[in-house]
Amino acid sequence: MTRPVLTDNAAWKRARPAVSVLIPFLRDNPTELLALLDEEAASVSGAVEVVVMDDGTGDAVLTDQLRAQIQGMALPARLITLTKNEGRSKGRNRLAKAARGGSYLFLDSDMRPDHRRFLKDWADLVAREDPAVAFGGFSLLQAPEDRKFQVHRAMANKSECIPYMDRARQPEKYVYTSNLLVRRDVFEAEAFDASFTGWGWEDVEWAMRVSRRFTVVHLDNPATHMGLDTVEALARKYEQSAPNFARVVGRHPDIIAAYPSYRVAKLLRRLPGLDRIRPLMRRAASIDWLPVTARAFSLRLYRAALYAEAVQ
Repeated sequence: MTRPVLTDNAAWKRARPAVSVLIPFLRDNPTELLALLDEEAASVSGAVEVVVMDDGTGDAVLTDQLRAQIQGMALPARLITLTKNEGRSKGRNRLAKAARGGSYLFLDSDMRPDHRRFLKDWADLVAREDPAVAFGGFSLLQAPEDRKFQVHRAMANKSECIPYMDRARQPEKYVYTSNLLVRRDVFEAEAFDASFTGWGWEDVEWAMRVSRRFTVVHLDNPATHMGLDTVEALARKYEQSAPNFARVVGRHPDIIAAYPSYRVAKLLRRLPGLDRIRPLMRRAASIDWLPVTARAFSLRLYRAALYAEAVQ
């Protein structure tokens, strides 16, 4: 691990938090999220601290801006600055080591709380029930509506922005580190697997492991996922995620067998000439004049075709 540079504010040393909000980022700017969280400082009465980690962005101007913001926050806050990227799993494990609360709230830097009781609701839940794992859900309420993001918006609305009652039916499936509460002892028993590199599946695989030992609950305390992608960017992420999907298949075949992505991948594996057809799926998803639903379907097929190599 790289040697971090720490920046603490005045409230950090004396704080005794129950919840630690853990925010990793790489090349994003988390200043708006931090400002929104800090608006709730008075309502949580010292129960919440914030730890934000720059995972090797290397932007001196942004670092100076963040240091100034951290030092001016009312919430107890720490900035961890890394000079070298460690990756999603290692980074979140590092954040957990810096946390002092009994529960960790993992929150991505491109999230925005959908209401002004976001931290208060999480702190109240911990005080009242102290759950092992809880996911608050996310929405696209505040997300950009640019035409270039319409395929991602359609896909997220269908498969990720799910009401909490529906998420609870498959609790391990709808767990993302975008708005995830984990009790300290649970995380110490089951940390994120650092062998997952690139993008995708490390949070779902973690939830599969955890769900075998602990109860995963779902609630309605959403935040908006602001970081919508273009088709090209999503396709690149899916390409990165294929090896991670293969790891999940190898470790949790009983759970993954119920997922639509696995079932479709298994069907596509039998298709003659899949290697030649797969690029056509990606190309169709990029055709602007096609209906958004058709483009989204093509991109989902492309993802399943990438995953086909990992199934038997």
